[in-house]
Amino acid sequence: MASGTGNDDVAAGVLARYGRTFAEEAGIPLTDEPAPLFQLLVLAQLLSARIGAGVAVGTAGELFAADWTTPARLGDAGRGSVVAALGRGGYRRYDERTATQLREMATLVRTRYGGDLRGLAAAAGEDAGAAALLVQEVKGIGPTGAAVFLREVQAVWPWVRPYLDDRAREGACRVGLPDDADELARLVAGNDLARFAAGLVRISRLPAGQNPLGR
Repeated sequence: MASGTGNDDVAAGVLARYGRTFAEEAGIPLTDEPAPLFQLLVLAQLLSARIGAGVAVGTAGELFAADWTTPARLGDAGRGSVVAALGRGGYRRYDERTATQLREMATLVRTRYGGDLRGLAAAAGEDAGAAALLVQEVKGIGPTGAAVFLREVQAVWPWVRPYLDDRAREGACRVGLPDDADELARLVAGNDLARFAAGLVRISRLPAGQNPLGR
């Protein structure tokens, strides 16, 4: 295992080569505001299915291109239109079920949090574990989707940090970094943690035997 300055260099390499969040890839300008937080929740649900991350990200782009970027707009969208957008994104295998779940998600966010997921943060008492449970109350989102949401939202919710789930720590092990969240968090600036976590997740998904950093 690398140590000391070596760990810092490896972390810098992860950020440089893989440090793009899935929200960035989906075109979500993530801020602590209602619309982008909701879009991140949509992305987390799409990434929860047994489907490639690229397909999920592309499908999110189709939904946002249709201007379904808030709970009100998605909830008011025709079900057939949502199914069609999911199909265009390559989500055909799950399109009918996911269209229903997305519309139910929009209703839940509107009725429980007034359309603003900052209400979820308040309901969780700014506790990451409690927030994960609340996210999983959205139909179609389980532990995997909740982890996606929290890994990414730590960019704008500092109280979630450090959030490096099992998948991120698996990626850390592949490049010889510690598998402890606190130790990993010390290797990067706080506002880089979401990018770092996303990079480690991308590394964990690389084919076995591939050298992530080309060393």
